[in-house]
Amino acid sequence: MQPKPVVPREPPKRAPGKKARTPKPLSIPLDAPPAIAAQLKQLQQAFADVCNAIEPTMRATRCWNRVALHHLVYRSLRERFPQLGSQMICNAIHLVSRTCRIIFQSPASPLNIARLGERPLPQMRFAADAPVFFDRHTLSIRNGIVSMLTLDGRIRFRLSISEADEQRFRQERLREILLLSQSDQFLLRFVFAAEGDDAEPPVRKATAAKATAAKAELPEYVVLLDEGATDQVKELGEVA
Repeated sequence: MQPKPVVPREPPKRAPGKKARTPKPLSIPLDAPPAIAAQLKQLQQAFADVCNAIEPTMRATRCWNRVALHHLVYRSLRERFPQLGSQMICNAIHLVSRTCRIIFQSPASPLNIARLGERPLPQMRFAADAPVFFDRHTLSIRNGIVSMLTLDGRIRFRLSISEADEQRFRQERLREILLLSQSDQFLLRFVFAAEGDDAEPPVRKATAAKATAAKAELPEYVVLLDEGATDQVKELGEVA
């Protein structure tokens, strides 16, 4: 008697009209001693410096596609900022690409590329407190201990999290990790993957495009140095 063939199960279908649930981000303040806080501040400044070094090339070429931008700037950035490490350079390119999508592609943005036409892109500057992006290569958590890559190599410190938060790390998939600062307080913001993030690339791109379209405000960590562009934003009432 031959065994019955194994039929793969189809993934559960979402009910028509039912939107995928977007997991709530988790923000955890860091109780960092002065020495570690100083290292985090240096890292944040260096990360912003790299973003500002990318900006002239992005503006001159009008290119903010992450892969194309990577090919344009990666080698020179590695030579200019050897202390930051290759993966953090990649993460800085990601932040510039993501920020430009918000500013130049959001339909409601006053600086949407369709409105700018052939006019030069405005000069942007990333503030010293711009977010720092991490991934699994540059930050990990094990048994409540954070291992983070900084300018001085790996640092380790304990993260105060509840049992419920620990459960989320075990059951949900992380999409990105950001280091943020508010006044003198640092915090880690964990963004978890939403339903559909495991879909085929075209589906993921469409989902990302909708999320970008919803963001029309100028990110708080970016300053426009072009007076004309600043006036244009103010006229349309889009400054946050």
